[in-house]
Amino acid sequence: MAKFKKKISEPTIDPNNSKKDSVEEISTPTPEIENSEPISDNPSGEPPVSVAEKSEKDKKLNTLFWMRIALAIIAGTAATFLFGGIEGEDRRWASIGFMIVIFFASVIVAKGMKMQLPSSDRKKVVTQAIGSYVFLYLFSWIVSYTLTHLGSTTNAINI
Repeated sequence: MAKFKKKISEPTIDPNNSKKDSVEEISTPTPEIENSEPISDNPSGEPPVSVAEKSEKDKKLNTLFWMRIALAIIAGTAATFLFGGIEGEDRRWASIGFMIVIFFASVIVAKGMKMQLPSSDRKKVVTQAIGSYVFLYLFSWIVSYTLTHLGSTTNAINI
């Protein structure tokens, strides 16, 4: 252990008095440092994931993403034809309910894919592509409804 010398001097009253005369050196030992365990990059305490397992996990999450994208487009288009007989506000709520039911069906399918996800990524089964799903569902529903009812509406502007 290294020892450091600490200089202690008595206080001086006279500003003209030099400190050089009253300086004495006292050596004090430094405290020992505790040995700590190395800090790991994985704070959750889970074993590191191999490259093959990560690749398989990413492949299944990618499959889930594209499955939800395809479901959103298909279900949004189908909602136009399924709920065509319902009028007004009920059609909108029926379509939104249909969107939620199809999404929960995709969650059940995703859980059946047996993805080996760490506990920190368990919510990815539900949250993977949820924003894309909702917006593509609504987009495809609106576009398909607009295209199927294009000729049956009257134009408000007479030219």
